[in-house]
Amino acid sequence: MNGKLITTLAVCATLTLPAPVLAKEVNQAALKQQAVGIVKQFGGSLKPALKKALKTGGPAHAIDVCSVQAPAIAQRLQKETGWSVRRVSLKPRNAETAVPDAWEKKVLEQFDARQAKGESAKKMAYAEVVDGKFRFMKAQGVEPVCLTCHAAKVSPQVEAALQQKYPQDHALGYSLGQIRGAFSLAKDL
Repeated sequence: MNGKLITTLAVCATLTLPAPVLAKEVNQAALKQQAVGIVKQFGGSLKPALKKALKTGGPAHAIDVCSVQAPAIAQRLQKETGWSVRRVSLKPRNAETAVPDAWEKKVLEQFDARQAKGESAKKMAYAEVVDGKFRFMKAQGVEPVCLTCHAAKVSPQVEAALQQKYPQDHALGYSLGQIRGAFSLAKDL
């Protein structure tokens, strides 16, 4: 009788094993969809503010928007969603908030390699479960509005404003379409 019971339990365990695995995959898909939505909210809040600042106050005002409003948007999204939200880069402008951790650095380097093979930054993303967290990154490509403050050559006014706000700035020298960094999100599982 014991042998039959053990065999029955083993068969039941085997039959139910795929369900949690499948549920985890579905959850990862749902988490990725949530992360994409958060990135869209971030960009949808920041880009119009940046364009308005450029139009009304010029590049120096736009630099203020990026230095003040972008972190505020990230904090608001964190509170609203429960996700960690930030922007990172291999050439960070803000040494306090934009320096990637080891995982983010690896993904950013993969993004650069993918772009070198012809993939566009527009849809480039990566997700993975790491140390009990769902991590997601979405490449941030250089758009025309970005070139005002991130190009190889910027105006003396922009250079002075950058020196004042970001004395250790490394976020120059970009061209249109190039990956400038990424949105990086994480959620505890």
